[in-house]
Amino acid sequence: MSKPSSQTPNVLVIITDQQRADHVGFMGNQTLSTPNLDGLASQSVVFQNAWVSNPVCMPNRCSILTGRMPTAHGVIFNDRSLEWNANTFVRQFKEANYSTTLIGKSHLQHGMSRNSMVPFRGKGAFQDLFPKGWDEIENYENYLDSDTLKTKDFYGFSEIELAIDHGARISGHHLLWALEKGANKDELLVEYDARAPGTKRSQHWWQIYQPPYADEYHSTSFVAERTIDHIRSKSDEGNPWLIWSSFPDPHHPMTPPGKWFDRHKPQDMTLPKSRSDNLNDAPEHLRFFQGIHPKEQREWVAPCGYGSDDLLREAIAATYGMIEMVDDGIGKILKCLKETGELENTIIVFTSDHGDMMGDHGLFLKGFMHYRGTLQVPLMINAPGVAPEVNNALASSIDICPTLLELAGIPFYEGIQGKSLHSILAGKQKTVRDCILVEDDIATITAKLTPIPSKTRTIITTNHRYSRNSKAEEQLFNLIDDPEEMTDLKSKKPETKSMMVEQMMDMLIDADDAARGAPTTSARIA
Repeated sequence: MSKPSSQTPNVLVIITDQQRADHVGFMGNQTLSTPNLDGLASQSVVFQNAWVSNPVCMPNRCSILTGRMPTAHGVIFNDRSLEWNANTFVRQFKEANYSTTLIGKSHLQHGMSRNSMVPFRGKGAFQDLFPKGWDEIENYENYLDSDTLKTKDFYGFSEIELAIDHGARISGHHLLWALEKGANKDELLVEYDARAPGTKRSQHWWQIYQPPYADEYHSTSFVAERTIDHIRSKSDEGNPWLIWSSFPDPHHPMTPPGKWFDRHKPQDMTLPKSRSDNLNDAPEHLRFFQGIHPKEQREWVAPCGYGSDDLLREAIAATYGMIEMVDDGIGKILKCLKETGELENTIIVFTSDHGDMMGDHGLFLKGFMHYRGTLQVPLMINAPGVAPEVNNALASSIDICPTLLELAGIPFYEGIQGKSLHSILAGKQKTVRDCILVEDDIATITAKLTPIPSKTRTIITTNHRYSRNSKAEEQLFNLIDDPEEMTDLKSKKPETKSMMVEQMMDMLIDADDAARGAPTTSARIA
């Protein structure tokens, strides 16, 4: 075994897409097999009570990167890109002479989601002063041949290798990589509908099927292989590195390739008891979603009902196959870290950008549904000198940014709203926060054309979850006594509700951003 390339710690952030907190072995799932993640968890601090800042892809990914709430960094929904000049923890590491690499799904720009959004009508609130094409780097059309876009600074990343799409649709650098390996382009760059080639397709929903290509071409293989290649090359260079290793799975479409498709039998899957929830006392849009069969959803990403027990069993089985393939890929990455001697000198974070309802309360997928299924995520941190622990302290997605900066001894920047978990990792404190704020907004035009409330705010405490939206609809649950969130207490516990409303007001005041537009040193962004 070689020695670590640098005494300065490396950083590896492993992030999956749309993975519930209970969809991994180390969080108690006894059906899934995730031995590599479980093994890493046994040597890490596992935060069992970790929650998102927003239950939608782009807002929460941008919150992880910036340490700021969506209303602060500006990406409140999947219909806009993170401002080109936004500060990120990656930029701080780059300034500290780290090599910085993004591999896999980025979704800091709305390239992959631009065709599924309600079009904006009218002029914007701000003039665009950034370089032409700054927000088109994640457009798949840029990667249809070898002439890919080049950038020296993608929000702090000096190198990017993108897997832009989901399921069995392959694009971006991932497409070029697969074609170089001999894949058939007609089987890779496919439509998001039932015309996509594949086998074993569910009769209940087109988004569950086995891709026609070998598993060696799948996004999980791409992310794992390219992460390993970069670890090996950077280990040889001898300088500290930061790698954002981002798996597009287990986000739907649910298309585990090859042997991973049949890892679990649908009839063996346990279904959530709460799927029979009639939502009589829930916000109106949740009942609306519940009544939509997945086959009738808008585009291919919109929230809906779970369809039927048979559909749900197939969806869970396929999702488990995707997760187990990701675990296998992570195992190969960890093996590479050990072989290169980098394992003991690398800070490793594992998390997901948000969860999935997966049938809870009769609902499916994600977005605008503030139940545990979408809001709670897995989170573990492994760092040199940090003793393993299972911790029940509240943690938020925005806490990852300041935690990494403090672990590496790199200065913060103005506007970070997350709380560093460093004192917990160091064993000095058991918790750093009393509650967590979750934001959820959509564009005005979308709110006018759909029943979705334009704004929803949620606070999570150790014991309770309280939500209120712009239609004055509320929910209050005791997360300890009622973990499945079936008994709404908003009318039964007025004192508790009053306390939660007061805490929400304090959190909203605290989240009011004062950093945007403040005087700063100039910087040139390529």
